[in-house]
Amino acid sequence: MLESLSVLQIALAACVVFGAFVVRGMSGFGAGMIGVPLLAFLMPVHTAVSMFGLMVLFLFVFLSIRDWRDVARDELKLLILPTLAGVAAGVALFTNLDNRLLLQLLGGFLIGYALYAFAVHAIGLPEVTCSQRWAAPVGFAGAFIDTLFGGGGGTLVVIYLHMRQVGRAPFRATVAALWLAEMIARILGYGAAGYYTADTLLMCALLLPLMGAGTWVGERLGNRISQEAFSKLMALLLLLTGASLLWK
Repeated sequence: MLESLSVLQIALAACVVFGAFVVRGMSGFGAGMIGVPLLAFLMPVHTAVSMFGLMVLFLFVFLSIRDWRDVARDELKLLILPTLAGVAAGVALFTNLDNRLLLQLLGGFLIGYALYAFAVHAIGLPEVTCSQRWAAPVGFAGAFIDTLFGGGGGTLVVIYLHMRQVGRAPFRATVAALWLAEMIARILGYGAAGYYTADTLLMCALLLPLMGAGTWVGERLGNRISQEAFSKLMALLLLLTGASLLWK
């Protein structure tokens, strides 16, 4: 893969990874939603999804170790098995889709999510709760979407835990632990499907420092703009990216 990329394309990939993890550092999620579609302009989307997943794994290992004592274990137990099942279903479909169709699905998904995000700001999210019976469908659907598109499905888990009124520290720790398990399963699936070639692993290693730098910058910028302004900006970027992928 490296031989097929010019120096400019590698530099652009580095900028994409840095920017995606700035977003993740600021908001707590969204790296895959931003990074994978943009990397798909530089490399096959299957490669972008599998490579990005490996980078995110390193981040979640650190977060899970740091915050393990705060995990809401009851919620994690309910979510983890459906999440792993969603990964298995996603990998099965992921390996049987051609690159163009996957790009079109990804573009449509991003547009739908962006329109949803704009609607949330226009009408406001209702402050309602949900029962633990929603853990199974949410865990499965979230992991299925994440596995296909490299991100996005995790927002379903975010909404579920908010509706379960999980506190800030347990919420952050539980999400990190759940997504670590999901990432391990996804990477095993991508690896079994043959997506981790030597070139892919080398490209991942080259981009890892940009992931760390982007996360560091994002965490420090997060408190300098309002959450509403940032969410609208991210939704606009997702909308434009999704439209571009459909046009490609």
